[in-house]
Amino acid sequence: MKALDELTFDNRFARLGDAFSTHVLPEPLDAPRLVVASDAAMALLDLDPTVAETPVFAELFGGHKLWAEAEPRAMVYSGHQFGGYTPQLGDGRGLLLGEVYNQAGEHWDLHLKGAGMTPYSRMGDGRAVLRSSIREFLASEALHALGIPSSRALCVIGSDTPVWREKQERGAMVLRLAHSHIRFGHFEYFYYTKKPEQQAELAEHVLNLHYPECREQPEPYLAMFREIVERNAEMIAKWQAYGFCHGVMNTDNMSILGITFDFGPFAFLDDFDAHFICNHSDHEGRYSFSNQVPIGQWNLSALAQALTPFISVDALKEALGLYLPLYQAHYLDLMRRRLGLTTAEDADQPLVERLLKLMQNSGVDYTLFFRRLGDESAALAVARLRDDFVDLAGFDAWAEQYKARVARDGDYSEAQRRERMHAVNPLYILRNYLAQNAIAAAESGDYSEARRLHEVLSKPFEEQAGMEQYAQRPPDWGKHLEISCSS
Repeated sequence: MKALDELTFDNRFARLGDAFSTHVLPEPLDAPRLVVASDAAMALLDLDPTVAETPVFAELFGGHKLWAEAEPRAMVYSGHQFGGYTPQLGDGRGLLLGEVYNQAGEHWDLHLKGAGMTPYSRMGDGRAVLRSSIREFLASEALHALGIPSSRALCVIGSDTPVWREKQERGAMVLRLAHSHIRFGHFEYFYYTKKPEQQAELAEHVLNLHYPECREQPEPYLAMFREIVERNAEMIAKWQAYGFCHGVMNTDNMSILGITFDFGPFAFLDDFDAHFICNHSDHEGRYSFSNQVPIGQWNLSALAQALTPFISVDALKEALGLYLPLYQAHYLDLMRRRLGLTTAEDADQPLVERLLKLMQNSGVDYTLFFRRLGDESAALAVARLRDDFVDLAGFDAWAEQYKARVARDGDYSEAQRRERMHAVNPLYILRNYLAQNAIAAAESGDYSEARRLHEVLSKPFEEQAGMEQYAQRPPDWGKHLEISCSS
């Protein structure tokens, strides 16, 4: 394991030059201190987890110190925000400190969010607050534990720095890890500003560093776009299967690697509601839960437009046509496994659709339903879950179809069924009220709840002794928390 001063930097994005990013130093936080750190994320950098408790750790990730090899850069990009194009965005409160490679040869961006003003801050102060930093940290690590592609979070550093939002809060920084922080909006920026040389350089950078296998194809750029389409189809299928709502699917928040990042007003479904809107600023419901699938395709179309200098329109359209079939295949495969099915039948999709229709407006807890469905035999499980539904006759009809489908699936023991279903159906998810409890404690100086919740969520499928309170349905106040983009 390494100490902090033993990290090996290779700042590949910074070497692209000033057309792609601007050199900016972090603005230090007052009295920086560790709120929470992820041992698993630290292992990606080969870091000894004990270094998180040292003063220099908080100083490095609180903006007071910097490695000599680091080259902090604020990236420039643009993007479609709620459907409208914004010509220039960029890292308004984030900095790419540099790229570190580990003993396995993997490169990881060290991206510090809340690091102060940059040339792209517009009217903002460049800061992040403690509550949003804790939420992003917890979400990044929780999604990864669920098997959903995501950026990672190394730590949250708190402070005494005052930050004004709707009220005075305390500033914080979260250190994010990803193999790249390049977004769809990077390509849009150079396309719409008519900078073909820089756009070609960016495309080569992404192709060579992140999709090198596509070099072996007759049309490397087209092969890369197809891979981006597939990765996004799979990621959004996992969002939908696990009830995750991103909240702000602007093209500047979409990763070129097909991972979840830029967490803002996200939420997991409590009661199932296909029309759920987690962002209270999303007045039209553009990014509602059910709209995430078509918006994913819309965003890929926006990226395709920016790639027309490299790929023919017909080829791009053909690649985009793969999105929905790939999404449906990934989604149905996961939903089959969530239902405990090991084989495929044509009627499986309507079986899933009927279940979700019955859940709608019945107040059925989406996560706990699937978990409890695997606790015992299919017949006993549906009998226990029946009272959660409003349309009892409809549920009874579905239950008979489901029991028959399970019987056709294969001959396996109740213990085998439980083990298989519990391996894909989490007991613990990041519910908004749990995050709010951790935030409230942290804002009063108690970080133990944020750390405990992070530990619980790192093993979402395993029943953990003494942690029953984290697997409960939320209280009424916890179901109606309004989350905004403000951070």
